[in-house]
Amino acid sequence: MAHDETLVGRTHDMTRIGELLVGDDTALLLSGEPGVGKSVVLDAMARSAADRGVRVLRADGVEFEADMAFAGLNQLLLPVMNAADGLEGPYRDALNVAVGLGDGVAPGRMAVSNAVLTLLRTVAVERPLLLVIDDLPWIDRASVGVLGFVARRLSGTRVSIISASRTGAEGVFPCGTMPEYELPPLDDDSARLLVGARFPGLAERVRQRVLEEARGNALALLELPAALTRPQQAAQASLPDVLPLTDRLRALYASRITGLSDSCRRLVLLAALDGSSDLHVVLQAADVRDDLLGLAEAEHGQLIRVDEGRGRLAFRHPLIRAAVVEVSTSAERREAHRALAGVLESQPDRLAWHLAEAVLRPDERVAELLEQTAHRMLQRGDAVGAVVALTRAAHISPPGQGRSRRFAEAAYIGAEGAGVLAHASELLADARRAGPETLHAAIAAVYLLINDDGSMDTAYRLLVGAIEADPDDAALADALHALVLVCWWSGREEFWRSFHTAIERRKSELPPELRLTALTYADPARTGKLALADADDLVAAAHGETDPAVIVRIGVALFYLDRLVDVRDAMWRVVRHGRSGGPSRRHLAALMIICLDHYLTGEWEEAARSAEEGIAVCDASGYRFFRWYFDYIVMLLAGARGDTTTAFRLGERVVRWATPRGAGTAVVYANQARTLACLGSGDYERAYQYATAVTPAGELASHVPHAMWGSMDLVEAAVRTGRHAEATAHVRALQDADIAALSPRFALMAAGAEALCADDDEALRLYEKALATPGVDRWPFEVARVRLAYGERLRRTRAIVEARGPLADALATFEWLDAQPWVQRTQKELRAAGLSTAPKSDGPLQSTLTPQELEVAQLAASGLTNKQIAERLFLSHRTVGAHLYQIFPKLGITSRAALRDALAAVG
Repeated sequence: MAHDETLVGRTHDMTRIGELLVGDDTALLLSGEPGVGKSVVLDAMARSAADRGVRVLRADGVEFEADMAFAGLNQLLLPVMNAADGLEGPYRDALNVAVGLGDGVAPGRMAVSNAVLTLLRTVAVERPLLLVIDDLPWIDRASVGVLGFVARRLSGTRVSIISASRTGAEGVFPCGTMPEYELPPLDDDSARLLVGARFPGLAERVRQRVLEEARGNALALLELPAALTRPQQAAQASLPDVLPLTDRLRALYASRITGLSDSCRRLVLLAALDGSSDLHVVLQAADVRDDLLGLAEAEHGQLIRVDEGRGRLAFRHPLIRAAVVEVSTSAERREAHRALAGVLESQPDRLAWHLAEAVLRPDERVAELLEQTAHRMLQRGDAVGAVVALTRAAHISPPGQGRSRRFAEAAYIGAEGAGVLAHASELLADARRAGPETLHAAIAAVYLLINDDGSMDTAYRLLVGAIEADPDDAALADALHALVLVCWWSGREEFWRSFHTAIERRKSELPPELRLTALTYADPARTGKLALADADDLVAAAHGETDPAVIVRIGVALFYLDRLVDVRDAMWRVVRHGRSGGPSRRHLAALMIICLDHYLTGEWEEAARSAEEGIAVCDASGYRFFRWYFDYIVMLLAGARGDTTTAFRLGERVVRWATPRGAGTAVVYANQARTLACLGSGDYERAYQYATAVTPAGELASHVPHAMWGSMDLVEAAVRTGRHAEATAHVRALQDADIAALSPRFALMAAGAEALCADDDEALRLYEKALATPGVDRWPFEVARVRLAYGERLRRTRAIVEARGPLADALATFEWLDAQPWVQRTQKELRAAGLSTAPKSDGPLQSTLTPQELEVAQLAASGLTNKQIAERLFLSHRTVGAHLYQIFPKLGITSRAALRDALAAVG
């Protein structure tokens, strides 16, 4: 047979693939039905690349290692890991730990991704690299995430990627822009030519039957005739009835595998169970060193390929590997796993998996090793893999508390993190059958309960009962994090008492994000200031954190301190991880934080897109409870932009859903959003009713954190409905609570609310004080509202000319946000102040800047600080800050970093 015999009929396909893979920094996904010839094409592309001087690195997916984090990277990078010694220490260490060549704390996926990208760039300096990845769906999720990261950053690297996946298979790269080429079945002429070349003596009638059943599948064309007896091949005996192609192929593989000698069958079983394609591991496990004679039968039988030079052993098709395992006995598989474990002591995760598959009876030592593997997977963000590992660890645990605990933790991770609610329910049942209730079981039950329309009362009793029954459980921190959310969702002060009692007992032992959350999430109006000193440390911790659960918990702790923008990058890491197949629960939590951050910082289009994504994830994952988070964002945006129908419809739906479940905070959020919609539309009486449903006028309701968000809303609604006593009382409550100390935004709202109640002279001073608050430039909508109120008060005191500035600035921000009700209110005020409010010009944005604003913008774009600009222009630094705040919405930007490009774009 010619070397490229199996490429018959693939000239056009090879040409097209070559065109798509042109250059040294491209990526291509090759798809097609099983057996169509994808692996053969990959081999041909690899040979062609090698002939051109390109270095080829390969990895082949295997089902057994699909749940072993970074097993794919281990295959792919081992031949070049010597180059890792030249990397910077953090990258070198992260890479060595990830591929199992070093010890240490499990690295985060971002660290591993950057390390792999750096390693490949380094190796490619000498000559271009081609990464060839076969059977992508069986590559572990962690490796796929890293390779997807690399695939999106190939430009200028001299690294190319070609991978193969069955059509429609899950597990492909999370990279929507990767070109894909679907390898079609061979046409009739090519199929006939291929069969004729391999089986020249095949009778015509038999050949036609093979062609009909194979339907252009290259593997079937080559393998089906070999299954026939010589009389059948010669049409001297009848052929069997037509069977489904996959059944025929599996039957064929099984018969050929069982025909091998015992020694050869043992070798191919070791290779199938190892899955790394590492020939040396197989030979070491078989204790035959470098003797390849034992594999000759499998090679001659076209079951495997052996590359002695690269030390690789590959099956000709994944079905062959599966068939090897299927035809083996359980005793043979256990012996093979035990042998593999004996040569993998330096790779603890693979060792644990093989030992787990080798045991016949419960084994606590092996269960503990696999539990440790699960925890390492969890630290790397692989929650799904951790569930699989813990479940297997539970199955091999001796009866008793250890088995129950592992099942319970698997159920907890599945429900709270991994997004596998149905499986978590089964695991929880297993845990309860195996032993007494644990804290992890209680947490899992809570998440299953709330997503099945259960009540907060029941969830609260479950958690508190479990915590009080076993306050020394190692899962206490996880349980208290869950209790924080249940208490917060309920919106009931009495629920928080048990939480605070538990916190006080063990405060020194709890993680810092939980201790801070106790101060900022329960009743921040009264205790939030106590957390301010530690907030910066938590922000710093988020930047280096790799565990998605901890990142999200940090975001929760910082939420009511208005520090979300400071952890935005960390939250995006979690979201990107979720988009690439990571835990959906973490994905949702991070998305909500990002939605709120986008809303507060004026990035409303991004907020809308993130909310839409969140709703889609809720619907797809079964986390129905969290839908209201994203409905809230939609309500805020709809109300602020004048779509009151949507705002009120969603508000009513959330209230109807939340009330019977006791989810009081969802009702609070709906009322706050409806308050804002009413203020925008001028329905101040309804606005007051909704605002006081959140908190009574004159107080910040205890343990209703969101009462602070609507503080200025309530005062404005009270003033505009003639309730001056109530407005004044509420301002006093804001002052007594000193919410201004929590963040610049709360300081802005507190001063703005006070100004609404003050007499004219005092009001003007308070508005100026509010707008001069350092750091308020982060919150454009709130600032524009204060500017509008300031301009309204100036006009009413007959300071007509002075009113035009703040009103014009407010209008620019509202127009930028597309907050139409507020645009119309501001335009009305400007007309009353004697200014025309014609529609926005489509001309250059720079023309809307005053000469001084343009000068400030240019100096800021050059890199000068506010203080330096102030000294140069003989202004105060606060005036410079005020100018920049007006400039940003006029140029359609939200940060100083975007000034240079914005000015360049408008000439």
